[in-house]
Amino acid sequence: MPVDLGFVEKCDAWRLECRFFPSKVGGKPAWLNLRDIPGEKDLRCEYCQEPCIFLCQIYAPYEDNETAFHRTIYVFICKKPECCKLNENGNLKVFRSQLPRTNEFYSSEPPVEEPDWRTDLNTSKWVKTCQVCGIYASNHCSKCKQVNYCCRIHQVFDWKSTHKESCGTNRYVVTNSKILFPEYEIIIETEDEKEDNNEINSEKEKEEIEKYENMLEKGETGTFQDEDVQTELLSMAKQKEDETFAEFRLTVDKYPDQILRYDRGGKILYISGESKIDEVPKCLECNQERQFEFQIMPQLLNFLNLEDTLKCIDWGILTIFTCKNSCPSKNGYSAEYVWKQDIIETNSD
Repeated sequence: MPVDLGFVEKCDAWRLECRFFPSKVGGKPAWLNLRDIPGEKDLRCEYCQEPCIFLCQIYAPYEDNETAFHRTIYVFICKKPECCKLNENGNLKVFRSQLPRTNEFYSSEPPVEEPDWRTDLNTSKWVKTCQVCGIYASNHCSKCKQVNYCCRIHQVFDWKSTHKESCGTNRYVVTNSKILFPEYEIIIETEDEKEDNNEINSEKEKEEIEKYENMLEKGETGTFQDEDVQTELLSMAKQKEDETFAEFRLTVDKYPDQILRYDRGGKILYISGESKIDEVPKCLECNQERQFEFQIMPQLLNFLNLEDTLKCIDWGILTIFTCKNSCPSKNGYSAEYVWKQDIIETNSD
């Protein structure tokens, strides 16, 4: 089966609300289960203990699972550069939520894509959410008691940004928070299945490299009269040292703006031959195996408006693993597994 690719695209903000089951990057989460949403304790970075910020979500229902007629995967990340550790995942959180077609929140009929359609479909009826980041809010402003926060850090931030001026005035400002990432819709397209001549060329290159290495062992490379040929073969031999990265580049270069690759039950497109994942923890809900579902590509970093590109969060790829059975969530949202693979830069003389 072909891989589905995700690309970011700007759109009207109303299209990215929960009533339309969006796939999106940035802004606040568009929750699927509108009541039992994760809070600050669920989303704490393992290193700094501050809540991770919403990165993206993918709407990915299971056609053969009645309990997952609606199904969305959410990814969160800590924005602190110092918490972004090489090939470690303590600054990342992933949650899965799913609902049957008949549920307490949404109609069994498809949504009508109009700005004013069912604007009541949001979390406000069910639960309080953080003014800054959109997760479950356990606190509120002690003065006006109208605005809610997940933690003191976000409350202080909002007070300094906007709430100090509007507190008690009934003209509350929706925080255009620098804490959040820019918001985009994720558009899904299927990867081209056309025969790739590069595969044929790659096989020829391997044959030439093997010939050259055999000649090196026998001391016969001097028989080459064309120095350009020797230089080219040497370059090819060096590239062989990381065939994984070469395959990554070859695949991604067909669609260089892809920010996501969705291939449920398929294979990871690794960015490096080093630090590949060797074990995936079982589902915490049902103790069954997890499977690879999708990966987030490094190209997404280009759309996050990171202030200092030399000192900021980074990744090679983020690989997401979910329960193979997509078991029902006991508390509305099930924690799933994410692994981060980075490229290790080495100094060469």
